[in-house]
Amino acid sequence: MNQPATPHAELRRAYLFADMPDDQLARLAHGMHMSELKQGQVLFRQGELAERFFMVREGLVKLYRLSPEGDEKIIEIIKPGQTFGEAVMFMGNQGRYPVNAEAVSDAHLFGFEQKVFLGVLRESHEACFGLLGSMSRRLHMLVNQIESLTLQNATYRLVAYLLDQIPGGVKHSPDLELTTPKGVIASRLAIQPETLSRILGKLRRANLIEVEGNHIMVRDVAALRKLVHMPPTET
Repeated sequence: MNQPATPHAELRRAYLFADMPDDQLARLAHGMHMSELKQGQVLFRQGELAERFFMVREGLVKLYRLSPEGDEKIIEIIKPGQTFGEAVMFMGNQGRYPVNAEAVSDAHLFGFEQKVFLGVLRESHEACFGLLGSMSRRLHMLVNQIESLTLQNATYRLVAYLLDQIPGGVKHSPDLELTTPKGVIASRLAIQPETLSRILGKLRRANLIEVEGNHIMVRDVAALRKLVHMPPTET
């Protein structure tokens, strides 16, 4: 029988806490809050005072902004084991969230108070360097995403997204379950939902994937990897 993960073990899933000393992690865990969100429930809105940051324990949370016309642009989809909002903690007592956060599915979150977090960092060089490493990795990832969204076509973006869902080390016929709604994926990749469906159909007809609802089986990982290394072309 599997034993439930301890809070410490769950926190270690996040890059932010992976290298934090045990005593500092224990202090952070002692003051954390548990939150439950229903699908569609808003956690915070752009412009609200940022008093804590979060880690997703279960479910999915989308970070997004609204255009002046009211159109939604998804900035990031946060998965279990990932944190968000930590950068705002360094903006002082008047720091405000730069995005909206909403549950894509029912979600469980850990919440961490700004004062406790900054206190841990002041006392631990290891925690500070771990945070710098985490934020550097996040920045590198965001730069790659910006490059993909601005320089690559829709097929490239979708194929790269599918490949990113494959667990490390899997090379042959992985099964993927798209727990994120297709409309959310389309918004995240800056493509229209009908374009996403059309590209999935094209990949299926090329025998690169099989699609049944939200279930996708990748039939040829190597061919998909080859696709994302091709020069951008019009879809």
